[in-house]
Amino acid sequence: MSLSTSPVLGNLALSRKEDWKAFAEAPRRSRPELLTRTQLKALSEEARSDYDRQRRQWHANLGPIKTPQLAELHEDLWDIVDSNVQDGDKAKGAVAVDAFPGLGKTTSVLAFAREFHQREIAEQGAFTAAGHERLPVCRVGLTGNTGMKDLNRSLLEFFGHPGRNRGTTTQFGQRALDCVLSCEVRLLALDDLHFLKWRQSSGIEVSNHLKWIANEFPVTLLMIGVGLADKGLFSEGTTSGGSVLAQTGRRTTRLGMRPFTIKNEAGRREWRQMLLALEKRMVLADKDPGMLADDLSDYLFARSTGHIGSLMTLINRGCQRAVRTGAERLDRDLLDGVKNDEAAEAARRELEAALEKRRLTSRPRSSRRKAA
Repeated sequence: MSLSTSPVLGNLALSRKEDWKAFAEAPRRSRPELLTRTQLKALSEEARSDYDRQRRQWHANLGPIKTPQLAELHEDLWDIVDSNVQDGDKAKGAVAVDAFPGLGKTTSVLAFAREFHQREIAEQGAFTAAGHERLPVCRVGLTGNTGMKDLNRSLLEFFGHPGRNRGTTTQFGQRALDCVLSCEVRLLALDDLHFLKWRQSSGIEVSNHLKWIANEFPVTLLMIGVGLADKGLFSEGTTSGGSVLAQTGRRTTRLGMRPFTIKNEAGRREWRQMLLALEKRMVLADKDPGMLADDLSDYLFARSTGHIGSLMTLINRGCQRAVRTGAERLDRDLLDGVKNDEAAEAARRELEAALEKRRLTSRPRSSRRKAA
């Protein structure tokens, strides 16, 4: 068994270009070899320690998994981004990924942005014709106090611009535009947009600023947040600034992500495929086919309420405990001792009761017939 050669990606800040490039250009992780109990016992203490370390890192990074939700979102994003190749005199359409927490918005968008970065570099090279570093993607995270100056400074922080600490809002904006043009940025991702207070002054300012970016920057704006429609991003209301926000809505395509559901056969099949994909990726000595998809299907749906973020958290923590305790498999007894996020735990009881009383099932008919 060879030592792991996976890149060290646990200490990155994706709001900086060096870290973004490390994330986007890193090779895919190599899955640790699946060993039997006998092979585990034959390892030396040092080799076993290294093997378990590899498994800790692997299980903590099982995703992203190409679920139907992720595939649907990526298809829409490719449509929009690839259609935004207008000349610079035309404003490009923006995108807002608006969905509840725990549905994998940021993970899915980062996976898309990573693919886009790789495609642009492969097609056009790592440097522009003028010799500048090519950065197809710029990713910025927003906070609750973000105004125009803060947003411009965050853009400059991504590029490591020396003038990011001193200047006016307008100067910061022009410097950011220079960086975007020099590095030929084509996708500008703004995460946590829901932190803004859209109907208050700072939100209106940023909305105006986003409109300016759409007009002047040759980029596709990709905004990510929770409840953006309720915040007023797309509204045409008559409240203060309504006309400004209405224009943003006219230029923005809203995309969502849905949770897993077990109300129909198609949803149950999607859930089963998700669990089968997770089974294949897990590196536990005593795992067996159907450990998740057959034995724990209803249990895992109740514990996650169909939210992929909660499911991945539970599986990650369960695998860590299974390795650490020597259980080397997941079952209900082990997972009952594993804590999940508060939202999933709060919604768990009612769903568990319905599944236990057979009012609901997460298993498609084909798998139920095989079990019978």
